[in-house]
Amino acid sequence: MDILFGTAGVPRNAPDRSTLAGLDALSLLDLDCMEIEFVQRVSMGAETAAKVRQEANARGIALSVHAPYYINLNAHEENIRLASRKRLKEAARVGALCGATDIVFHPGFYLGDSAKVAFKTIRQELLSVTRELVEEQVGAMLRAETTGKPSQFGSLEEILNLAQTVLGVGICIDFSHLHARSPYQMQDEFVRDLERVRIALGHSALEQLHVHVSGMHYTKKGERNHLNLGDSDFPYLLLLQALKSEHAGGRLICESPNLEKDALLLKKRWKALAVAESVPN
Repeated sequence: MDILFGTAGVPRNAPDRSTLAGLDALSLLDLDCMEIEFVQRVSMGAETAAKVRQEANARGIALSVHAPYYINLNAHEENIRLASRKRLKEAARVGALCGATDIVFHPGFYLGDSAKVAFKTIRQELLSVTRELVEEQVGAMLRAETTGKPSQFGSLEEILNLAQTVLGVGICIDFSHLHARSPYQMQDEFVRDLERVRIALGHSALEQLHVHVSGMHYTKKGERNHLNLGDSDFPYLLLLQALKSEHAGGRLICESPNLEKDALLLKKRWKALAVAESVPN
């Protein structure tokens, strides 16, 4: 299997911050995919979405979407959960109009609840969202993302459990977030987590991964902020080697501050591994 490499949002070298300009920049860089970032709100209309879809198809660039960060499906207030469901559904609708196949989202916070109670609430909210999206024939997959702080719902086990129990929900593994929770030291530790995916969801899930990678500044409390790979201790080469050894495929989205520079670095290292693998012993 192969992996597509791209950026979380518009590359830094694009002439402006529009998604259309980002697609043009990605094509010139020879990158393969982009995650459209609806950080605060879903700000794209249907007409622009149609243009994005057309341009992405013409350039052969695969699209996904990150739903707004203001989503907490475990909120104690019903109006906040309602607003969270609305934001997630709107991201899926507009994403589908763009041709995006995957909608990444942060499920929520514990807010003093036990992990069991939070899981039950978030699962119930997602069942409501996916039911409505199916009725509307919105085909994009929702992907719950691993999070970087113990106060946030989103351990690997939790998102795997959501994907196992809610049809239409998959996973987004942010390995840098997991690194902030419990730093990776060896390739075997990446392999262990990829094997957990295979056991829970089958090998097809490994062939269709959606992965986030960046450098990471973290403390005992977890994630602080993203860094460039060269300024961090995230062992990205070990991750790439683990992905290769487990025959993983899908998309790798770079979230480093320098975006396309680290995305190109990761793609270069991935191709070097493929060349090394093809050389006879």
